[in-house]
Amino acid sequence: MLNHLRSAGWYEGSDRNAYIHRAWMRRGNPEDSLDGSKPQIAIANTASDLTPCNMHLNEVADSVKNGVWAAGGVPYNLPVVSLGETQVKPTAMLWRNMAAMAMEEMFRANPIDGLVLLGGCDKTIPALLMAAASVDIPAVVVPGGPMLTGHFRGEALGCGTDVWRLSEEARAGKITGAQFLASEQSMIRGKGHCNTMGTASTMAVVAEALGMTIPGFAGTPAADARLLSLSHETGRLIVDMVGIDRKPSDIMTKESFLNAIIAVAAVGGSTNSVVHLLAIAGRLGIDLTLDDFDAAGAGVPVMANLQPSGVFLMDDLYRAGGVLALLTQVKDLFHPEPITVTGRPLVDYLSDRPVYDDTVIVPRDAPLMDDAGIAVLRGNLAPRGAIIKPAAATPALLQHVGPAVVFDSIEDMRERIDDPDLDVTADSVLVLRGCGPRGYPGMPEVGNMPLPQKLLQHGVRDMVRISDARMSGTAYGTVILHVAPEAAAGGPLAFIRTGDIVTIDVENRVLSFDVTDDELQTRSQTPASEAAYAAPVRGWAKLYIDHVMQADTGADLDFLVGGSGEKVGRESH
Repeated sequence: MLNHLRSAGWYEGSDRNAYIHRAWMRRGNPEDSLDGSKPQIAIANTASDLTPCNMHLNEVADSVKNGVWAAGGVPYNLPVVSLGETQVKPTAMLWRNMAAMAMEEMFRANPIDGLVLLGGCDKTIPALLMAAASVDIPAVVVPGGPMLTGHFRGEALGCGTDVWRLSEEARAGKITGAQFLASEQSMIRGKGHCNTMGTASTMAVVAEALGMTIPGFAGTPAADARLLSLSHETGRLIVDMVGIDRKPSDIMTKESFLNAIIAVAAVGGSTNSVVHLLAIAGRLGIDLTLDDFDAAGAGVPVMANLQPSGVFLMDDLYRAGGVLALLTQVKDLFHPEPITVTGRPLVDYLSDRPVYDDTVIVPRDAPLMDDAGIAVLRGNLAPRGAIIKPAAATPALLQHVGPAVVFDSIEDMRERIDDPDLDVTADSVLVLRGCGPRGYPGMPEVGNMPLPQKLLQHGVRDMVRISDARMSGTAYGTVILHVAPEAAAGGPLAFIRTGDIVTIDVENRVLSFDVTDDELQTRSQTPASEAAYAAPVRGWAKLYIDHVMQADTGADLDFLVGGSGEKVGRESH
């Protein structure tokens, strides 16, 4: 039995407004499509030719439409803001909150009863979930899926991960520039997002662990016909969800977020999941903190032997049994209460899921790493926290003491990193500031700084790197990120100097430098760093800088935390 439909507020009645709403939407649809008995379903579609990872989502939307019609609903394609991670400058993260805000307003303003959220590239699924959480009408995610593996000279290529690796090999003189460029033709084999366990794949896993996809959907390759079949099934499901009014707030509870953190740890997922999960939780009014990431992820073994932490790629994971087969290995760690979009708990789907290749999904008693959940570090260099992904780091560098080599901006780093006279050794700690949410703005993915060329030529392939920036989920190395408060907000990172001794102790969760509180009070920011901070005077960038919060709370805008529900305009008063 259907609840009274939200869309009836537009279409019911015989007055002039209802007449206009119905007349303009008929467009050849069946006579009964607007009679108040059929759920109106928006397919929030991030397809765009400038978001290459999402270019195929129009085809996916057609399968969703067919499922909606089959279940007795009325589907509508709703193009929403799309963000291509590799294309948008200065960084797609600058626009995540804008995309979420625009989506939220369109979801609320239109006569729709339910949502199917089509995303793939890094920021699209987070923005869609943030928006749907704020409006809180029935919603379900369709992840666009990873691309199939490309090959170069007979070797599999991991999107992103092998860009970083090959570019460093070229800078070290191990391969030629021509060879590096030749691999470009093989990197992207076809439709879908990055095939590593980067941010896109991680956010699909997150959506599934939160309960917001049909279980078993995450990780289905974009080119696999089963993705279209699941999309059709999702179209049918959303009509049922509207009928019983199963909303995001019913599905995404505090325990759901803890399950998502466990899932991210088990797959060796992206550090970017931290800012996205914090932001989504904030929209729901859930008190999720960095401490939850450290606690929930502690002791979770990494069992996905996938780049950048391992060697295989996403279509290998799928043939080995898929995400659910992997999560079944740690079923005992999951909170059993949270439900999925189907109404059944996630843990109900974590049984009878065989692993078909234990070199890809490694056994729990022989994991890739024993305890490699995202670690939260604190100390006088990061009073509100910083994060590191131990699974992507060099174990010997997880405890390290060394002198800082400080760069005041991305431009400063790029200008000096390969200077033969740069006073740097393999024991140095590279520090980059001015790249947090406010500083650049948008918190770009530059935390995995390139290593100095003179060290690369001597065989160095990793160093400790610290910044208030993010890094690509496809990247690797001993990289400490999301330092909060950021330098542009007056955090201690603004006052560190070249030569200060930095201590990193991941086991004990410490990130500090050898400067007393009294001395720190006497220091001022360098003119070069202050001059490099973003200072927009208009538009979105101005609004963003004035209202963006710090990374430890999700880098959402302060006035978007929480939700406004489904009511429109004056209805919400």
